[in-house]
Amino acid sequence: MRKHLRTLAASALLAVTTLSSSHAAEVEFLNASGALPANLPFSDAVRVGNLYFLSGQLGVKPGTMELVEGGMEAEARQTMENIATVLKANGLAMSDIVKCTVMLADMADWGAFNEVYRSFFTPPYPARSAFGATGLGLGARAEVECIAADRDATAP
Repeated sequence: MRKHLRTLAASALLAVTTLSSSHAAEVEFLNASGALPANLPFSDAVRVGNLYFLSGQLGVKPGTMELVEGGMEAEARQTMENIATVLKANGLAMSDIVKCTVMLADMADWGAFNEVYRSFFTPPYPARSAFGATGLGLGARAEVECIAADRDATAP
């Protein structure tokens, strides 16, 4: 586990060092999707160069802090729809996602989550991590954060 964490930390450091040494990347905080209420203390996404770091999304009804009813499948579907909404508001699509991090309140829901998740992508799938959490915001069953790359962006 330690070796994995050191490798992950080294990779992140290399990416940041490469980004900062090659050119000064423009940073933009984005909040136009309407997926979440505007009064929350974080941005929908942050753009750094051609990368978009999306905040974690829950299965809430758009513009509210109310989870959809219907269990894991309904929450997972709404979570992914909320991600699609943030991407669309920024001129991107699900096919632009390169990495997702999935947090599940109960790892027993992993299979059910995967069924919904798979329906939002086509191969090749984005890189992904998934882990169990002892609790998620609003008592949600799943939260997903993503990184997307705008392949059409021109380098400065």
